[in-house]
Order: sequence, then C-alpha cells, then structure tokens
Amino acid sequence: MSRILIIEDETPMRTALADVLEGEGYRPLTAADGDIGLRKALDEKPDLILLDIMMPKLDGFAVCAELRRLGNPVPVLMLTAKGQIEDRVTGLDAGADDYLVKPFSTEELLARVRALLRRTRKQGHAPRKLKLGDVDIDLARQTAVRGRKQIHLTAKEFAMLRLMAEAEGEPVSREKFLDVVWGYAAFPTTRTVDNHIAGLRAKLEKNPDVPRWIKTVHGVGYKMELPQ
Repeated sequence: MSRILIIEDETPMRTALADVLEGEGYRPLTAADGDIGLRKALDEKPDLILLDIMMPKLDGFAVCAELRRLGNPVPVLMLTAKGQIEDRVTGLDAGADDYLVKPFSTEELLARVRALLRRTRKQGHAPRKLKLGDVDIDLARQTAVRGRKQIHLTAKEFAMLRLMAEAEGEPVSREKFLDVVWGYAAFPTTRTVDNHIAGLRAKLEKNPDVPRWIKTVHGVGYKMELPQ
C-alpha cells in the first residue's frame, strides 16, 4: 500500500484529497503547513508527496527545494491555484516532478499519482552519482557541476539521465522515456524526447554535435556510455 503525504493548509481540500486517495487503496498522511510537512516527509518517508504551494511557515517551493537539498528523491506533485508559467517553472526548478493546477478532476489527479508511483518503481537501481568527463552529477540531490560551476538541469532531465544510467548501456526507447519520465499521455510526443536529449547534450557534452556520453541508437532511442 503506497503512502502518500498531503501537505495542504486548507482543511476541506486536505480532507477531500485524503478521502479520494484512501478510496483508491492508498494510505494518506496529512500535514497542515510546510514546516510540519517537511518533518513528516523526512520522518515518515512517504512514497509520494502532494504539495500545495501557498502555505504558512514554509511554502511549497521551499519544502521541495529543502527535500532535494537533503538528497531526498521522493516524487513531488505540486498542487496550486497558481497557473502562471513562471510559477510552474519555479516549482519544477525546485525539484517537483509534476504540477497540477486547481481546480482539477479526480481522474486527472489519480492518473498523475499512478504515473509518478509507476515511474518510481521503474527507477530500480540507478547509480546515485555519475561522472561524465569533467561533469559530476548527483542524481539523488539533483545537482550537476563542472568544476565549481553549477549546471542547471530540470527534474525531467535528471529523470532521463537516471533512466539511461539504470539501463547500463542498453538503449532506451523514446516511448519508454515518455512513459517513465512524462508518465501520462497528455501532449508529449517522441519529438519532445529528442528536444530534451539535445538540451542535455548542450549542457553536458563538450561537443554536442559529436556526443561522447549520450549516444543515438538509430531506430530505437538513446543510450548512455559511462566511462569504464
């Protein structure tokens, strides 16, 4: 039974979410503010967090950023009435895995919950850290550095790296990237995967046009060649 922590300061919303999840066979845990929620996330070790943004004490951005700073990889689905692009970007940059704007349907919420839990199960035994030439990557803390310079990678880019690392040199199909990283069939296409791979190469490869680490497997997808 997956345990899902709901960090939401509005009592009616918190109660409704708990009832929906319990009705689907999940075990809900709840917290009424960001400070309590962060402590519960660290102590209870839930399988997934539903995280509101606008809360007293610590907002959702701060909670998520602190979890990632501490190396906690729990998947986070942000729930908020804020739908502006900059708020979504801020949430994803803080380490959230997905974003859902209120009001939302129960069906969409549950679909995204299932997708995030499925993605976590599929991650298997990916290494915690990668070294690609002069770039050091910590998949758990979601950090990447070249020397002393921080490299900005999105949560999805970290998830793609994790998936390729887990494959241990075997190719990962575009369809598997969409299933595991994006998690649900809303709008992503195989071209979305190609664009994100191009972005990763631009950030990590010395010569993105002749990649050393992230290789194309024609007709299949992509693979990572880790140094021996």
